[in-house]
Amino acid sequence: MKKFLTKFQAQEQGATAVEYALLVSLIAIVIIGAVTAFGLDLKSIFTDITTQI
Repeated sequence: MKKFLTKFQAQEQGATAVEYALLVSLIAIVIIGAVTAFGLDLKSIFTDITTQI
């Protein structure tokens, strides 16, 4: 029984690691999409700020 419970706990740790990996991947995709979509606008905003300084 102890061996079964140890194996079950190890499986849950693996599942948790996969869930965190998926979450990090999703966040990275959203960040890449946002930078791609707003990249030129951000460049012009920072250019305006630096010229005003």
